[in-house]
Amino acid sequence: MAEPKIEKIFTETLTGDVLKNALAFMEFLNANEIIQVEQHEMHYKGECVCYIDTRNKQHLWIVWTAGDYSNECEGFPIDEQTKEIAWAHANKCGNCEGTDCSPGKTKVIFGKEFTNICNGADVDMKFCNPDSEILEGLKKLVVLRKNIITSHTG
Repeated sequence: MAEPKIEKIFTETLTGDVLKNALAFMEFLNANEIIQVEQHEMHYKGECVCYIDTRNKQHLWIVWTAGDYSNECEGFPIDEQTKEIAWAHANKCGNCEGTDCSPGKTKVIFGKEFTNICNGADVDMKFCNPDSEILEGLKKLVVLRKNIITSHTG
């Protein structure tokens, strides 16, 4: 059985500005040829760009970035506001029950070192119900990831 499309889950569980922002992000991904591959994985040219989760009972959506954001990509500078957004959303270790990924690890995000970053997956940033301002920064990070993928795959 095919996994439900994220947009359908959003319309069934989110409301108001939260729904508007979630659907706007999905529209942005679709316009950038980033497609849902698994239930939570969004891919471009066969590589993961980000993960999207919907917590139905909590009426929220979460985006985790995929890839390396330790430095800017040559030819694609990131503005200070976007860096600040990335730094504010560093994915801190949550000491998850039933896993052996604790403690967190040290990671660099756009030249700034962070300790206690989630060690369970290769996702450096986590965005919960991003508002329109945060969403604009997240979109820039997604475009950066897309450019990195393009530079590797042609």
